[in-house]
Amino acid sequence: MQYKQLNVELRSKTGKGISRQLRMADMVPGVVYGKGMDPVAVSIKYRELRTALAGEGGQNNLLTLVGGGSLDQSTVIIVDLQRDALKGTYKHVDLHRINMTEKLRVTVPVVLKGDSIGVKEGGLLDLAHHELHVECLPNNIPDHIEIDISKLGISHSIHVGEITLPEGVTILDNPKTPVVSVLGRAKEAEATAEATAA
Repeated sequence: MQYKQLNVELRSKTGKGISRQLRMADMVPGVVYGKGMDPVAVSIKYRELRTALAGEGGQNNLLTLVGGGSLDQSTVIIVDLQRDALKGTYKHVDLHRINMTEKLRVTVPVVLKGDSIGVKEGGLLDLAHHELHVECLPNNIPDHIEIDISKLGISHSIHVGEITLPEGVTILDNPKTPVVSVLGRAKEAEATAEATAA
């Protein structure tokens, strides 16, 4: 898990017009909220937000706010990032102030490791879930969840309940849900079908 700093500025005005002006000035409007506090409107330099999102952790990077009055030195995580549908640029960001001793629920990307036996035999790899939902303390948020597919054969799947997790991390998805599979018929089944047809 990566820790980064993010400079923020408080803003007293809100609304579509103000947000448009901020974007024209290369700023991103945002809001900080959390338990026991009223939401606080902020603005962030576009380039700094992009830097905060860089790296494997992405939106799960833990950010220490710099500036912003009472928000200074607060630890936050990005919970929602709105983008322009055409340009892909950031339009608005929601930041959640977190307590390092309380568990969070976040989405973590899946990374496949190895070359599947089934694919080598002509099967088609099917990654049904590119991300999984997990619960853990902020310090334990994994950058990704690695799944070894080297022994995955044709017509077989790896389910949520079979995934090895880092200590302190719990997957919230249904244990019976298949995450990655190899589609296709095993050679023995194909041979039987061909013999039957003949």
